[in-house]
Amino acid sequence: MKKALVIVDMQMYVQDRLDGGRDHIHGDAIVKIAALAAKFRKDGETVIHVHHGDPDPASSMHPGAPAQRVMPGVEPLCGEPVFVKSTSSPFASTDMENYLRDNRIETLVVTGAVAGYCVNTTVRVGSDLGFTMIVVRDAVMGFDLPDENLSARAIFDVTMAHLKSDFANVVDSPEIMAPLSE
Repeated sequence: MKKALVIVDMQMYVQDRLDGGRDHIHGDAIVKIAALAAKFRKDGETVIHVHHGDPDPASSMHPGAPAQRVMPGVEPLCGEPVFVKSTSSPFASTDMENYLRDNRIETLVVTGAVAGYCVNTTVRVGSDLGFTMIVVRDAVMGFDLPDENLSARAIFDVTMAHLKSDFANVVDSPEIMAPLSE
C-alpha cells in the first residue's frame, strides 16, 4: 500500500498569524513536518505539497504574494508534486485525486494548517473518496476564532475528535517516525 505525506497550506499567512500573537496550538509543527518530509523522502515515499492560491490579483493569497509564499523549512524539492487550490480541499479545485490514483497512492498522512479549515476538509473529502487518512496531530497547526470567542485549543480538540470519530486515524509524529529507527 503506497502512502504519501501531504503538507497543507504551510504558507507565510500562517507565520504572519504566529508573529501577530494569535492564539494557536502546535506553533512548532513546522519542525515536525520537516522531519516527517525528510523521513518520507529517505524512505522513497511521496511528499505532496498543497498550497492555497486565490486567483484574484488583489488577494493577499494570490500566487506570488508575500502571504502566499511557502514557509521556510517546508519548501517542495524539485520534482515533488505541488497542488495550488482555490478551495478548502485540494480535491475540489486541483487534480490531486487523479495524481493519487494514477500513482496508486492509497494512504495520505496529513499535516499542516489550519486544523479547523483546510486540514479538516482535506481529510474528510479524502476519506469520502476512499483514501485511508492519517492525521499527524502534533504536526497540524490550529488557530483561534476571536470573533466567536473560541480558543485554538477548543477548535483543535473538537476538530481532531471529529476526524478521529469517522474519517481518520489520528496519531502523533513519533508513531510515524518510529519505523525510521527500527
